[in-house]
Amino acid sequence: MDYSEKGNVSGKTLDMDRARQSLIEELQAIMWYDERADATTDEDLRSVLKHNRDDEKEHASLLLEWLRRQDPKIDEKLKAILFADKKFDELWD
Repeated sequence: MDYSEKGNVSGKTLDMDRARQSLIEELQAIMWYDERADATTDEDLRSVLKHNRDDEKEHASLLLEWLRRQDPKIDEKLKAILFADKKFDELWD
């Protein structure tokens, strides 16, 4: 979203957009660190990259939790799906 042209978009919607975009970027960073860790032959570098990747996982989790607290529907879906002891095809409507 172009924040310079927010017009009638509420502050809450803008914050949700910021959080979602940040979550996307954290997930992308996780992918990049995985790829780089797989590609290197240097074990020390691999260790650093994996450490950095795991930090990004924490960041993504924090953003997801913030989104869950802001959006009742996301909260409902996450509570129904995460950590469920069901087959995947039993998790959706």
